[in-house]
Amino acid sequence: MRYNERVITTGVFRYDNKYAAPTKEQRERYMKGESEEHLFGPDDQIMLVVYDEAAYLKDDIDGTRVLFTGAKDKGKVYDEIKRLLDEHENKVDGSRSFKSGSEIE
Repeated sequence: MRYNERVITTGVFRYDNKYAAPTKEQRERYMKGESEEHLFGPDDQIMLVVYDEAAYLKDDIDGTRVLFTGAKDKGKVYDEIKRLLDEHENKVDGSRSFKSGSEIE
Protein backbone atom coordinates (compact mmCIF):
# COMPACT_ATOMS: atom_id res chain seq x y z
CA MET A 1 0.00 0.00 0.00
CA ARG A 2 1.30 3.41 -0.93
CA TYR A 3 0.53 6.54 1.05
CA ASN A 4 0.20 9.98 -0.39
CA GLU A 5 3.21 11.92 0.78
CA ARG A 6 3.13 15.65 0.80
CA VAL A 7 6.19 17.65 1.66
CA ILE A 8 5.26 20.89 3.34
CA THR A 9 7.91 23.54 3.32
CA THR A 10 7.38 26.34 5.76
CA GLY A 11 9.44 29.28 6.71
CA VAL A 12 9.88 32.99 6.97
CA PHE A 13 11.06 34.84 3.87
CA ARG A 14 12.31 38.40 4.40
CA TYR A 15 12.67 40.92 1.56
CA ASP A 16 14.69 43.95 2.60
CA ASN A 17 13.46 46.52 0.14
CA LYS A 18 10.12 47.54 -1.29
CA TYR A 19 11.06 46.35 -4.77
CA ALA A 20 11.75 42.77 -3.68
CA ALA A 21 8.74 40.45 -3.45
CA PRO A 22 7.80 36.80 -3.12
CA THR A 23 8.67 34.71 -6.14
CA LYS A 24 6.03 33.56 -8.58
CA GLU A 25 6.32 30.06 -7.09
CA GLN A 26 5.77 31.39 -3.56
CA ARG A 27 2.75 33.43 -4.68
CA GLU A 28 1.21 30.44 -6.46
CA ARG A 29 1.91 28.10 -3.56
CA TYR A 30 1.05 30.19 -0.49
CA MET A 31 -0.69 33.42 -1.48
CA LYS A 32 -3.89 32.04 -2.95
CA GLY A 33 -7.53 31.76 -2.04
CA GLU A 34 -9.43 33.99 0.33
CA SER A 35 -7.47 36.73 2.07
CA GLU A 36 -7.98 39.35 4.77
CA GLU A 37 -6.22 42.71 4.87
CA HIS A 38 -5.39 44.58 8.07
CA LEU A 39 -3.68 47.98 8.40
CA PHE A 40 -1.45 49.13 11.27
CA GLY A 41 0.91 51.90 12.24
CA PRO A 42 1.08 55.57 11.46
CA ASP A 43 -1.05 56.44 8.46
CA ASP A 44 -1.80 52.70 8.01
CA GLN A 45 1.61 52.17 6.42
CA ILE A 46 1.94 48.59 7.65
CA MET A 47 -0.31 46.11 5.85
CA LEU A 48 -0.93 42.50 6.76
CA VAL A 49 -2.54 40.15 4.24
CA VAL A 50 -3.59 36.82 5.76
CA TYR A 51 -4.11 33.81 3.49
CA ASP A 52 -5.03 30.22 4.39
CA GLU A 53 -1.41 29.06 4.23
CA ALA A 54 0.53 32.29 4.69
CA ALA A 55 0.69 35.81 6.04
CA TYR A 56 2.34 38.61 4.08
CA LEU A 57 3.52 41.72 5.89
CA LYS A 58 4.35 44.94 4.00
CA ASP A 59 5.98 47.81 5.87
CA ASP A 60 5.94 50.91 3.67
CA ILE A 61 7.76 52.94 6.33
CA ASP A 62 11.09 51.18 5.88
CA GLY A 63 10.28 49.10 2.79
CA THR A 64 10.56 45.62 4.26
CA ARG A 65 8.36 42.73 3.21
CA VAL A 66 8.02 39.41 5.05
CA LEU A 67 6.21 36.24 3.98
CA PHE A 68 5.33 33.81 6.78
CA THR A 69 4.33 30.35 5.57
CA GLY A 70 2.91 27.30 7.32
CA ALA A 71 0.79 27.24 10.46
CA LYS A 72 3.72 27.50 12.87
CA ASP A 73 5.52 30.35 11.13
CA LYS A 74 2.33 32.14 10.07
CA GLY A 75 1.59 32.76 13.76
CA LYS A 76 4.88 34.67 14.14
CA VAL A 77 3.52 37.53 12.06
CA TYR A 78 1.81 39.11 15.09
CA ASP A 79 5.11 39.23 17.01
CA GLU A 80 6.70 40.88 13.98
CA ILE A 81 3.91 43.49 13.78
CA LYS A 82 4.40 44.35 17.46
CA ARG A 83 8.16 44.61 16.94
CA LEU A 84 7.71 46.89 13.91
CA LEU A 85 5.23 49.15 15.69
CA ASP A 86 7.54 49.45 18.72
CA GLU A 87 10.56 50.10 16.49
CA HIS A 88 8.81 52.84 14.50
CA GLU A 89 7.40 54.47 17.63
CA ASN A 90 10.83 54.50 19.26
CA LYS A 91 12.31 56.15 16.17
CA VAL A 92 9.73 58.93 16.41
CA ASP A 93 10.01 59.30 20.19
CA GLY A 94 13.79 59.09 20.06
CA SER A 95 14.07 61.92 17.58
CA ARG A 96 11.90 64.11 19.82
CA SER A 97 14.07 63.53 22.88
CA PHE A 98 17.10 65.28 21.36
CA LYS A 99 17.38 69.03 21.11
CA SER A 100 19.66 71.08 18.99
CA GLY A 101 22.05 73.54 20.65
CA SER A 102 19.81 76.48 19.76
CA GLU A 103 16.85 74.87 21.57
CA ILE A 104 18.71 74.50 24.88
CA GLU A 105 18.26 77.43 27.26
